[in-house]
Amino acid sequence: MSRQQNEKLAPKAVILLSGGLDSTTTLAVARSQGFECYCLSFNYGQRLQQELEKAKIIAKLAGASRHLILNVDLNKIGGSALTDNIEVPKGRDLDNHDEIPITYVPARNTIFLSHALAWAEVLEANDIFIGVNAVDYSGYPDCRPEFIKAFTKMANLGTKRGDADQQFKINTPLISMTKGEIIKLGFELDVDYSQTHSCYDPAGQLACGKCDACLLRLQGFADAGVTDPVKYK
Repeated sequence: MSRQQNEKLAPKAVILLSGGLDSTTTLAVARSQGFECYCLSFNYGQRLQQELEKAKIIAKLAGASRHLILNVDLNKIGGSALTDNIEVPKGRDLDNHDEIPITYVPARNTIFLSHALAWAEVLEANDIFIGVNAVDYSGYPDCRPEFIKAFTKMANLGTKRGDADQQFKINTPLISMTKGEIIKLGFELDVDYSQTHSCYDPAGQLACGKCDACLLRLQGFADAGVTDPVKYK
């Protein structure tokens, strides 16, 4: 069977791709499971445009069938250190999830998954992949299993495809993994983490090393026993 024929037989999946460590690993997982990958990224008014440039590179390296970047002006809503003129917190205690941090972008995963759902319906794809994690994370409410379960129910109640009993599945392969376990999995799947971007407050091309994303990433690489290939300030 030719490669072209094999790709036609592969099930399609929409992959939410931010250009970060988790979404890049999630894309690698989807590929390893035999999916034809359609990557979806967002220019949502985030201060960190580096992640979009990384997403373009990652999608190309992964051989995505298409990489779509949508514009969603969440910066006009604001309310987050990632979209508004609010200082990014540094050196937080990541074991304390009692307060949702200011880096939380209001309803971001709900918005992103809704767009992914729309594209999946057009592509006639039943699967959507998102790299949410409920173990090593910053305390975001839209990364929890309860949220994914509720969104999946809504997706199958509110779409033409769901009404025709073509059930959507929201795949969250990393949701119960530690950051160290995620990185180990990525190395097994030949993920090039040098192409990923995680930092919330970089200095040019250098990661700050002190924001939540950097602290989680650095701890994950330490737990995995490997060196983080990105450069820090």
